Amino acid sequence: MSAMSWDTFERYRQRGLDARRAGQWDSARIYLLEAARAMLELSKDAQGEELREGRREMAAKLLELAKDSEEAKKQSRRAGQVQRTKTENTAEAEGDKGAEQWMVKEKPTLRFADIAGLDQVKEDIKLKMIYPFEHPELAKKFGVRLGGGILFYGPPGTGKTMLAKATAGEVDATFFRVSSADMLSKWVGEAEQNIKKLFDAAAGEKRAIIFIDEIEALIPARRDDGSSVMQRVVPQILQGMEGFDKKGDRAVLFMGATNVPWQLDPAVLRPGRFDDKVYIPLPDLPARRKLLDLYLTNRPVAKEIDFDTLANRLDGFTGADIKYICDRSATIPFLQSVATGQDGEITQGILNDVVTTAPKSVTPDMIRKFEQWAQATGRS
Repeated sequence: MSAMSWDTFERYRQRGLDARRAGQWDSARIYLLEAARAMLELSKDAQGEELREGRREMAAKLLELAKDSEEAKKQSRRAGQVQRTKTENTAEAEGDKGAEQWMVKEKPTLRFADIAGLDQVKEDIKLKMIYPFEHPELAKKFGVRLGGGILFYGPPGTGKTMLAKATAGEVDATFFRVSSADMLSKWVGEAEQNIKKLFDAAAGEKRAIIFIDEIEALIPARRDDGSSVMQRVVPQILQGMEGFDKKGDRAVLFMGATNVPWQLDPAVLRPGRFDDKVYIPLPDLPARRKLLDLYLTNRPVAKEIDFDTLANRLDGFTGADIKYICDRSATIPFLQSVATGQDGEITQGILNDVVTTAPKSVTPDMIRKFEQWAQATGRS
C-alpha cells in the first residue's frame, strides 16, 4: 500500500497550476513533477486496470505540463519587453490557427432518448434550456430568457458530457467543446484572447452551446495570493456569461461540468451566470438496465443471462464502470474463441465474476461530499 495520499497529489497539482497561471515557471515545473510522481504512486493502489491506466495517463499529462512550463520559461526570456508589440500581432494570427486545438466545434446527433435514465435531470434541462428555444414567442411574452448557464456537477463517469451533447442535439445547436487545461496551457499568456474568441465564435451561430469540462480549472476560487492572470480571466468569463442575451436573435447556452464544485469561484454561482446547478447522480435502476442493453445487445450473449438481476447488482457503479464490466466480459470469451477456434459467448458466470472483481470508481464518502455541498449551498 502506497503512503501517498490523494490530498498530497491534489495539493501539488493545484500549486503547480496556480504557479503556471502566475507565470512562475520554475515553481510550476517542480510542483507538477511532484504531482505526477504522486499520481504514479496512487496508480499502484488502484483497483482495476482501467483505473490504473487512467491514473498513469493523468501522470503523463502532468509531466507534459511540467515540460511545457520549462519551455514557456525559455520563451518568456526570449520574448523581452522590446518585442511586445510585434509579438501581439503574431500571436493574434497564431491564436486563430491554434484555436482549433482547444475549441472543438460540432453538430451532435445525440438525443435524450439515447441516454439511459436521468429522467428528472433531463426534465430540468428541458425547463431551463429546451422549452425557451422551442417556444421563443412565448418565452419573449413571459420574459423568459433564452440561453443562460447551467452547471453539471457530480461524480466522474456519470455522463455529464453526453448530457451536454444531447442538449445540443435536442435544440439543433452548434456545440463548442472546450478543455480548460488546453485553453490555458496551449497558448501561454493568451488566456483572455482565447476566451474572447470562444464567445465570439459562439455568438456567430444561430444557436450555440459552449461546454467546458473540468471548469474548476478555468474558474477556480480566487485567493488573496492568486495569480494576476486568473484575476483577469475569471471576471472576463463572468462578464461573457452575463452578456449571452444581449442579441435578441442569438442564444448561447453556457454549460460547465465539474467533479469538484467546491473548488469553483463562488462568483460564478450567482444568478445571471450559472442560474441552475444540476446534480448528475449515479445511474438508477432503469438507467443501469438500459446501459446493459446498450453495451451487450449486439454482442454474443447467452440466453440464460438475467439482465434485470444484473442491473440490480450494479447499484453504486457509474456508467463508465458498467461499460468497463461489459467490455471486460466480452474480452474473456473472445480470447477463448481465439484459442479454441470455436465461437464463445458471454455467460452469466463470466459477468458475475467480472462484477465481483470490478472496483467501484465512486465511494460512499464521495457521494456524501456532494450531498453536503448541495445542502450547504442550497443547490438542486
